[in-house]
Amino acid sequence: MRWRSLVIGLVVLRLSVSCVLWLAFGLGPNLSLGFNFHLNFNLHKLDLLFREETPTESSKGSSWSQRIHGPKYEETAATCAKAGEEPPKKKKSSYLRLFDGSEDEYARRYSSFPDALKSKMKEMAREMFYFGYDNYMKYAFPEDELNPIDCKGRGPDALNPSNININDVLGNYSLTLIDTLDTLLVLGNVSEFQRAVKLVIETVSFDKDSTVQVFEANIRILGSLISAHILLTDPKQPFGKVNFEGYENELLHLAHDLAVRLLPAFEHTDTGIPYPRVNLKTGVPPDSINETCTAGAGSLLVEFGILSRLIGDSTFEWVARRAVRALWRLRSNETGLLGNVINIQTGQWVGKQSGLGAGMDSFYEYLLKSYILFGEEEDNQMFQAAYESIQNHLRRGRDLCNEGEGDPPLYVNVNMNSGEIINTWIDSLQAFFPGLQVLNGDVDNAICLHAFYYAIWKRFGALPERYNWQLQAPDVHFYPLRPELVESTYLLYQATKNPFYLHVGMDILQSLEQTTKVRCGYATLHHVVEKSKEDRMESFFLSETCKYLYLLFDENNPLHKSGHKYIFTTEGHIVPIDKRFREKQWDDLFPCEEGTPSETESNNPSHPSNTSNCNRIPVEQRFALPLKSVYMKQIDHMVGLF
Repeated sequence: MRWRSLVIGLVVLRLSVSCVLWLAFGLGPNLSLGFNFHLNFNLHKLDLLFREETPTESSKGSSWSQRIHGPKYEETAATCAKAGEEPPKKKKSSYLRLFDGSEDEYARRYSSFPDALKSKMKEMAREMFYFGYDNYMKYAFPEDELNPIDCKGRGPDALNPSNININDVLGNYSLTLIDTLDTLLVLGNVSEFQRAVKLVIETVSFDKDSTVQVFEANIRILGSLISAHILLTDPKQPFGKVNFEGYENELLHLAHDLAVRLLPAFEHTDTGIPYPRVNLKTGVPPDSINETCTAGAGSLLVEFGILSRLIGDSTFEWVARRAVRALWRLRSNETGLLGNVINIQTGQWVGKQSGLGAGMDSFYEYLLKSYILFGEEEDNQMFQAAYESIQNHLRRGRDLCNEGEGDPPLYVNVNMNSGEIINTWIDSLQAFFPGLQVLNGDVDNAICLHAFYYAIWKRFGALPERYNWQLQAPDVHFYPLRPELVESTYLLYQATKNPFYLHVGMDILQSLEQTTKVRCGYATLHHVVEKSKEDRMESFFLSETCKYLYLLFDENNPLHKSGHKYIFTTEGHIVPIDKRFREKQWDDLFPCEEGTPSETESNNPSHPSNTSNCNRIPVEQRFALPLKSVYMKQIDHMVGLF
């Protein structure tokens, strides 16, 4: 009898504890929503807790888990109001109630930004750039990069040709100096810009036995040479008198020489999709692989197209556009999505992951930017179709950023054919996407996705290379001083003029100063939690990260005040939106093929404007927080900030 009483007592105790947990948090042991990818936020359990018996509106795809596997519990049946009756008012009945009451906290922190503080941050960004640049010139030039901890230069890894992490980028051609040219003009240093241009002309040659990635050489070297040449020869001289006597288009000649050395990548491929690497002296290496990523092959059109239109030679734009069209024709018939790795000979997708980060990012970016620059309707139609597929298959969460119930919008990685989620991480390169959404006029979605990445930054003081949204933890811990979050912050500030984004920029700037500054520059974070460092300062830190930070706080920069319109390449190089680039000196040698949009096949007749999107922002969002406080706190909670 004694053991029977003990068993009964234990059962009663367990039931009592379960009831208490259920009433408090909805965490009873028998609760199971059937999710294979448990979000670990306990948000849906809290949602159940606060459901009312009053009718509720269904929200298509209101939670990431529902969008992944479909709803696992019954929604309360909707009722129709009788004629003449007022529809029942919807009560605020979800877990979002838990985040109420903190509006003042967020408003106090983010709703204003004094001019004096803006000037201080601008000067801090300037000093950050020069600390890195001056030490590169002192300790590393003419090598490609600076090792900021050892205060030495870094070039290709000749002893280990398979070290593509280094050799894809470093070609023994003074990479950091070239990549930084237009940043000097943004900071107003005309004399140093002219000196740097002369150094490049005098010392740089591409006749090197260096095997480099076509994509990296294109965006970092070719793009910068073209940008600097355009700014040098612009008759309007918006950055001051930057031209100098004796300049005879040498930067353009160097750009042409490099592009010619990249052309062998496009030869001997059955699809027209280029090989990923070339040797600058000998062409495609005999042991080159037949696989490349979508972004690497499909993000050459801006630089190659501008070069073609500057020199009147269609070859470069032709091969770049052929690669884009080839990739586009190979997208999924079911979803309209592309994979991330493809065989350039067979056209078969080797990697079927479709996302917005590594391997995919700049492909989408250059569809839209090519349209803005060149005015080719085909580019706009491809981008709008791709964007629709992204919204339909990659986007999870509630329908609206600033309204409704459910999880915040998030773009996940899916299978290109089925649209089903294939992992639970996102990577830091995806943080560029809010900026692209701004260019496309979708500022509302941009605000929400940017807020998610900013919350991750607030938690770690950096963006881990991969972040697992299910585990609320980094999957890959390093941060190589990437610019993507800063870029989106800058573009959102230009679109909204909301002081919130100045605070974001200040947080980023201060984090970089506190955790990455070393003896001779700024170092890659090896581990965003432990803050251990690697001895590398990639060139994009000076060409992009510092540039966007400085521009964010410099309202009176010529880039903003000259009256001209500019666009940034994927490496942050400045290119004017110029009618010269909308004119071709040749007939269309490559008419549309099957599978590419024709002039009359536009599903979306509206074109992105080259003007500010400020008129698309509700008036209250220009002055209040861009995202309601309740949603900001929700996102902070989701990444583990509290």
